[in-house]
Amino acid sequence: MSLPEMMRVVEITKPGAPEVLQPAMMPLPSPRYGEVLIKLAYAGVNRPDALQRAGMYDPPKGASPLPGLEGAGIIAALGDGVSGLSVGDEVCALLPGGGYAEYVRTPAAHCLPVPSGLSMSQAAALPETFFTVYSNVIMRGGLQAGERFLVHGGSSGIGTTAIQLANAMGARVFTTAGSDEKCDACLKLGAEQAMNYRNVDFVEVMKAEGGANLILDMVGGDYLPRNIRALADDGRLVQIAFLQGPKVELNFAQVMMRRLTITGSTLRPQSDLAKARIAEELKHKVWPLIEAGRIAPVMDSEFALDDAAKGHAHMESSAHIGKIVLKV
Repeated sequence: MSLPEMMRVVEITKPGAPEVLQPAMMPLPSPRYGEVLIKLAYAGVNRPDALQRAGMYDPPKGASPLPGLEGAGIIAALGDGVSGLSVGDEVCALLPGGGYAEYVRTPAAHCLPVPSGLSMSQAAALPETFFTVYSNVIMRGGLQAGERFLVHGGSSGIGTTAIQLANAMGARVFTTAGSDEKCDACLKLGAEQAMNYRNVDFVEVMKAEGGANLILDMVGGDYLPRNIRALADDGRLVQIAFLQGPKVELNFAQVMMRRLTITGSTLRPQSDLAKARIAEELKHKVWPLIEAGRIAPVMDSEFALDDAAKGHAHMESSAHIGKIVLKV
């Protein structure tokens, strides 16, 4: 495959609002040992991209300074030591950064085949959310069939993925969302009950059900003590983000007396090996569900790469249901 020397990108010109995302040209990256170079067709838009744009989430050492943590396209080049993949293969991939570009490099072990029946735009919406949800709900949270599972932000990319995955695993799924329209969308995805957090107290609802065995939360703030109250004895809380802030006063006597577990993770700082292990789990246990039509990415909207700022503004308005992607 003939490769250009330069590529179109969208860069962060300075920390700030969506408007600081501007088109630019940069040299093409070269894949290092164990990496592949992907010619992207689509890139996903995620909350960590917005945090990085605002100057609140620095990329890991050695990663591209460009935003973009997932994408789908065609392998354009292989680094030394790569096996099992070929130039021309269609893949979607978890990226260490750099997705807002025509080409991106990433570890080969973080690539997954585009599931049969899915378009490139749908495939680009898979990696970040599925790596995050599977590793936190299944691997870390230990969700089991029959358990009561509560996910906050059910209409987000993370939420729509978590609802479907937990439902496919046989759990009873409860969720919160910010409008009746979003709640209806969550019910259609398999939630047993969707609560509009503007007028329903999820703590009282979950307590009436016997408490949640597992809660996946990305809100934080005053949700933290409320989550503790909403858990069943021996319940688990998995924290993956803090839209309302990470600091709060918490009564740990309840944690001790009711044998609760509080844990959490962020995906990007984890080792390449840890991410490769998640990819293997997804390939064998989740990709068959996608190809069977039991789980599908919920797509909200598509923007051109040069219009990444509009994509960010739309995401931060919280008007979306599901995933936003950029067409490269």
